[in-house]
Amino acid sequence: MVTTMGATRPWGRISDNDLDFASADSAMGHAADLALGIALARTDRTVVCLNGDGSMLMTLGTLATVVGSGATNYVLFVMDNGVFEITGHQSVAASGQIDYAAMAQATGFHRVFFFEDARSYAESVEEILTQPGPTFVHLLVEPGSEGPISRNDREKGRYLRPSLADWSRTFKAALETKD
Repeated sequence: MVTTMGATRPWGRISDNDLDFASADSAMGHAADLALGIALARTDRTVVCLNGDGSMLMTLGTLATVVGSGATNYVLFVMDNGVFEITGHQSVAASGQIDYAAMAQATGFHRVFFFEDARSYAESVEEILTQPGPTFVHLLVEPGSEGPISRNDREKGRYLRPSLADWSRTFKAALETKD
């Protein structure tokens, strides 16, 4: 699981897996890219990215790169809450007018989903995570109520690390481990 920015807190509350990667201060907009690199390195694993709508807008070219890579073990979730949650809830430009699922289809994603409610998502989650991709999931969600994450705010997520360099060593070890 790769998360950045606003997704780090909720994911950190439900998962304690050593293979989770979360960064709230050094990878804004690049979770999808990082997840793709892992998916290409570890074709034996499904790699999931939890991305925000603001982060996705920063790197829309990643959609074409994912499709062009041929990765079939890649799942990209875009959590659309209409705000840059991590930096103080500023509105995302054109919020409510952007069809992320249509963008994914236009770039050639094999499987594209759109959900407005938890029930319909829950009915499809097994298919999303087990069928070959690349897979794109656009989720409409409500903004969180917590403020921005401070670089010194380590209690919000057990795996927030001070530097991407620290994580590069962790990733290298994880990618080399076959289980």
